[in-house]
Amino acid sequence: MNRENKRRQYEKGYYQTHACNETFTCKNCGREVVPGGAGSDHRNHCPNCLHSLHVDNEPGDRESDCGGIMEPIAVWVRNNGEWAIIHRCRRCGHLSSNRVLADDNPMKLMSIALKPLTNPPFPLERIEELTASMGGEGSLPKRSKQEDETL
Repeated sequence: MNRENKRRQYEKGYYQTHACNETFTCKNCGREVVPGGAGSDHRNHCPNCLHSLHVDNEPGDRESDCGGIMEPIAVWVRNNGEWAIIHRCRRCGHLSSNRVLADDNPMKLMSIALKPLTNPPFPLERIEELTASMGGEGSLPKRSKQEDETL
């Protein structure tokens, strides 16, 4: 890459309109991350551990001075059905959302999605009591043999 092209990379907003074609080493798991296979021109997180770096204040601006590791803390589904990862910076707490890419680790994505269900904000032993307090019986109705056979 010649000096002029390298200088242009650091102009404000360059990565908003240009592909991120650099290979990088993940600061969390140490794997080499290549842009190919992502299904996007904007690879910004490791497909293995899903961690990223805090380099942007706004997507593609590369203006953050923090440089902290962005940890994947949640997933959400956009209106069009596309999944996105919520990252939180370990250093400053900044939150950002990045779309899930084609080569992202599906087991890691599912473990992040299921985390709230495995650690509810109340003891599971109290589920019957909580259900009853909401006007329910607190127990599941028994099914007949006929209902079991149709399932």
